[in-house]
Amino acid sequence: MLKILDLQTAEDSRDIVHRSVQALVEGQLVGLPTETSYAVAAHALCEPAMERLCALAKSGGGRKGDERSETDDSPGVGDFALSIRSREAAIDYLGDKSTTARRLMHRCWPGPLTIQCECRDPLSAISQLPEFVRNRLICQENRINFRVVDHDVLDQIHRYLSAPLVLFSHSNCNYGEVVATAATLADRYSNDLPLLLDDGPTRYGGRTTVVQVNGNRWKLLREGVIERAAMNQFVKPVIALVCTGNTCRSPMAETIMREQLRKRTGCEDAVRVLSAGVAASAGSGASPHAVAVMGKRGLDLTGHSSRPLDESVMNVADLVLTMTRGHRAAILAAWPEMHDRIFTLRRDGGDISDPVGMDIEVYRACADQIEEELGKWLDSLDDDFFPKNENEPNNKTNPDRES
Repeated sequence: MLKILDLQTAEDSRDIVHRSVQALVEGQLVGLPTETSYAVAAHALCEPAMERLCALAKSGGGRKGDERSETDDSPGVGDFALSIRSREAAIDYLGDKSTTARRLMHRCWPGPLTIQCECRDPLSAISQLPEFVRNRLICQENRINFRVVDHDVLDQIHRYLSAPLVLFSHSNCNYGEVVATAATLADRYSNDLPLLLDDGPTRYGGRTTVVQVNGNRWKLLREGVIERAAMNQFVKPVIALVCTGNTCRSPMAETIMREQLRKRTGCEDAVRVLSAGVAASAGSGASPHAVAVMGKRGLDLTGHSSRPLDESVMNVADLVLTMTRGHRAAILAAWPEMHDRIFTLRRDGGDISDPVGMDIEVYRACADQIEEELGKWLDSLDDDFFPKNENEPNNKTNPDRES
């Protein structure tokens, strides 16, 4: 008999979490809220639970006409997703070889995004799951769906488990409505579920967006809560140029890099370029000499507004280039986990001297040096840095490179 536990009226959710964990470890199925829809969960190490989940998915909840067919799914989406505790833990499964996958994990997880990719690496933690479970997770071309759900109760449950959960969501299926309430899930699966957690209507009441990733290539399999236009922004590389006050060197570098990228890619916004200062105040304009030097190059710095280097920059940056070794050291002290993305602009590790207070010729020489070093950096970036959208096969992110 189905037992429904109300999270919204519970004085302490810990007891509900503990009961859910016990049920999952014992091989039972549990109905859980996510930020998009209600899902049915099974412990990924428990083969009997996975068998029950497969039977439930095939039955469609016992509704007449709901028996699954080979064409019911959205193309390549599949029924099941592996729910992982955090984006950090996801690295153990997906690895970090794909810049595009890492970019999406960092910018969209936890959240309503399913990333579908291959897991052939023998070191992937996916190899530790039972073979029966692994085989049922594969949806096409040896690909598996991964999620890091943005919901407090699921986060708490994950903390007590030694392995991920397998989630089945009826809303993944073309014939299925979005299951946005516990009552809807109970009505459909009451004969198959012993336990269901009710947290009211889901935050988004929609489907997760599903993206397939293979190296630098990505493909939108299903548009959901995250719309296509937003996905185009999430996959876009971000390069941050950093100096001290964000009024001289880094604004010039930002403007020059944008122009170099425009010439190389043929696009105005293939890469997002921004600048900041480790000791900058917000809202200051670029120095008059910097504006004049850029103006001579046909580049406009008049609208520049300085910004301090903070989490809003570091959370999205794929590459941070600093004007000096001192800037790099200061950033590493604050964000040591990003050591593989923070470098000096000069490839030899030297400094780009600050022209502040000098005459315009010094600014001109500084801009020339910045331009030369930026060119070297763009030459060194591999194909994986530039994403390729397979939904638009004729769109080349970087025409100077092989796709």
